[in-house]
Amino acid sequence: MPENGSYGIWLESEVPLSLTLTKVEDLAPDQGSLAAARKLLKPSGWPTVAQDGSGLIWGECQGSGATPYRISVTELDAGYKCSCPSRKFPCKHALALMWMRAEGKVEFTTAVAPGWVTEWLSRRRGPSTSTSPTSADKPRAAIAAVEESEEAVDAKTEARAIAVRERNRLEREASIANGLDDLDTWLVDQMEAGIAAFPAKASAACRVMAQRLFDAKASGLALRVDTLPARLFTFAESIRPMVAIQELGALHLLADAYRRQENLPEPLRNDIRQTIGWNVTREALLADEQAPRVSGSWRVWAARSEVQPDKLRRIETWLHGSDRHAVLIDYVPVSTGASSSGYSVGDTFDAELVFYPSSVPLRALIVRQITGTDASDAPLALPSHDLATAYGLYEEALIEKPWLGEFPLMFRGARLRRSGETVYLNDSGISLPVAKSQSAASWPLLQFEAIDGASLWDGSELTLCWSETALGRWTA
Repeated sequence: MPENGSYGIWLESEVPLSLTLTKVEDLAPDQGSLAAARKLLKPSGWPTVAQDGSGLIWGECQGSGATPYRISVTELDAGYKCSCPSRKFPCKHALALMWMRAEGKVEFTTAVAPGWVTEWLSRRRGPSTSTSPTSADKPRAAIAAVEESEEAVDAKTEARAIAVRERNRLEREASIANGLDDLDTWLVDQMEAGIAAFPAKASAACRVMAQRLFDAKASGLALRVDTLPARLFTFAESIRPMVAIQELGALHLLADAYRRQENLPEPLRNDIRQTIGWNVTREALLADEQAPRVSGSWRVWAARSEVQPDKLRRIETWLHGSDRHAVLIDYVPVSTGASSSGYSVGDTFDAELVFYPSSVPLRALIVRQITGTDASDAPLALPSHDLATAYGLYEEALIEKPWLGEFPLMFRGARLRRSGETVYLNDSGISLPVAKSQSAASWPLLQFEAIDGASLWDGSELTLCWSETALGRWTA
């Protein structure tokens, strides 16, 4: 089964090599790079894939230009080199070559390594596939001088890379700042034109603003603006202006918080940067010693998939275990056809999770899965509290993170009641409307005096995901 709920790298390699699909996934800087690499796995796009029989592989991948990109990889330590200009390391071409090798479905021709491969191999430091026949004949002083020279070159290269990364960061910060200024102007324009008229023109207006934010490299905020019209139209027409005020107010809050991020507590600062569009890579998260890690038994209680405007499919897998919630989130290109994480509702497994830094830590990655997945029919181990207590936990989380979004609510002893076409979950004086898309589907639950369950609350409507009833389990 997949180690972190990713969309495809969970098959075991049938070829006894040091490169495995798990290692390829670990090397990837982010899920987007894996998705891009997957699209390159067609042999027709590789004029050359070869090996020397001793752990050195290379290939040529045809890109958009006339000259193919040249990729070299040492299997022993997963060292790599690609001639493409990508700033992601490894790039999608190197990942794809390693992926093909690990899967063992593509035949690598045995050949003598060409000059561009051996030249790279002679320059790189670290384990190599063989020892240069002349290296043993070199005086130790000469070898030491070469190593010292290489270290100096490596230090200069790393310094230049750091300088480039810092320059790119500053350029992006400036671009985002300009995008936020444009957002401020746009928000004022919407207010001056009248909020009552906003829902009718939201689609066109939001699309223009979202594109501006995408151009400003504030992708997270851009998606929030782009999906605003769809959220508005889930509500009755009479209350859409009020919802619009809340949504536009949240955008203003996010923009203002980003400008003042240096004055915010570190967890909240991480939240705002991720919401705006700064990503934490898998590698960086695993290397973060401050990131909370939790080991235990986890139960899948919800699995959802939706297509975003940027043509990526967002796949969520909600877990409960060790008295806390966690959600695994993967982004997969729609073109791949993948629509699930590989886990099913009800699955149980033991694993170590690491949580993304946040004032309300929910999103996590699987560091290592200790046991296989067991499809259990046992009831979900729910907390003992009622719906009102669960809602109180949501309010506490909302204080910590005002742009919280969906939050898990687990409860016992709640009731479903219907008013017109709307179904409500209520208990102890609290009543939460069930999502319209679920109202009809949840009508069978109306017959029960009390149900226990798990749901997701977004501040406006509730999505029932799991219910324990007198007649057994019900899942969305």
